[in-house]
Amino acid sequence: MRLVDLDRIRAADAELAGVVRRTPLEHSRVLGEHCAGDVHLKCENLQRTGSFKLRGAYVRLRGLDEQQRAAGVVAASAGNHAQGVALAASLLGIRATVFMPERAPLPKLAATKAYGAEVQLCGAGLQEALAAAQEHARATGAEFIHPYNHPDIIAGQGTVGREVLAQLPEVRSIVVPTGGGGLVAGIAAAVKAEHPQVRVLAVQAEQAAAWPPSLAAGKPVRLTETSTVADGIAVAEPGPVTFAHVAELVDGVLTVSEEALSRAMLVCLERAKLLVEPAGAAAVAALLEHPEQVVTPAVAVLSGGNIDPLLLLQLIQHGMTAAGRYLSLRLRLPDRPGSLAGLLAKLGELTANVLDIEHSRISGALALGEVEVEITLETRGPEHREQVVRELRAADFTILADRR
Repeated sequence: MRLVDLDRIRAADAELAGVVRRTPLEHSRVLGEHCAGDVHLKCENLQRTGSFKLRGAYVRLRGLDEQQRAAGVVAASAGNHAQGVALAASLLGIRATVFMPERAPLPKLAATKAYGAEVQLCGAGLQEALAAAQEHARATGAEFIHPYNHPDIIAGQGTVGREVLAQLPEVRSIVVPTGGGGLVAGIAAAVKAEHPQVRVLAVQAEQAAAWPPSLAAGKPVRLTETSTVADGIAVAEPGPVTFAHVAELVDGVLTVSEEALSRAMLVCLERAKLLVEPAGAAAVAALLEHPEQVVTPAVAVLSGGNIDPLLLLQLIQHGMTAAGRYLSLRLRLPDRPGSLAGLLAKLGELTANVLDIEHSRISGALALGEVEVEITLETRGPEHREQVVRELRAADFTILADRR
């Protein structure tokens, strides 16, 4: 299979002029310290529609002939490709229908409609939506716009790689969130053509990692199940077009845990002041879990920033737990005035912030004259958490259990 070449990516660059943003490259001191080198963030979360997807979608739609444009287009997506296709179609005057999973995040659903696409909800996951979109294409003659498995999509996404090279010519590694592989394939095609020494690394969620078994088998392998908070990269099977590019051009695939994805979002939010969705933070998660795999100067691509606020709340809490910022304690106190006040005063001295507290006299394990207290604290990190437990015990507080 012929790979997308540099000339095609340069042409995509010209086609996208005035359509997409040249997104900023932000230096990250905290990640640089963790990786013992220079680390930058490529902020595609600040792209129009909130992700890199507009690049490939616009290039793909712009390449349609008049007959194809008149028939309209159809796509399937968990959200970011949907928005990219919807906006690209609107800019080019093409009718668009988008199939999305029934549980697609509400902000992505609302944004896709706002860009002018007709949205139909179908199935629990992306595979059902893809099947419905392909059936719609067969029934109506609309052009099916695959989210990753097409040379024009890859060429459009490859413009991210060209921007990185222009913004940081000395880059040695580029780390890329990866689902179906369109983004990492395009970046690798752009970068390797001019700077073959630059390492391009794909990142997948451990619970939706189709690339390692596919590369081991020498062909796309389908996962029986994907279960990850990073819905934007939860793709069960690579496509043949992206597989050919990744197999030949990408230097390695890293997998990251759900805890690392949550921590990465929190790092982006707290330290970089950037709102990034779980899939978009996968490259940062890889730097946190696999710093030894990255040669600096390095660039982590933040591929998207579209996230449901309710999910954001849950992930922030999960990320704070993973980062050692929460401590839950169960203590036994004497049932007399001032006992609880004494505990709270001690916690105040230790600068631990009380988030939740429950006071009970009715536990079967309690003796007469005792109470049980369940308390959840916010701490400054693992060391502070250990200090709180240690000093409470030193002050003769009876800790029955602690969850760290």
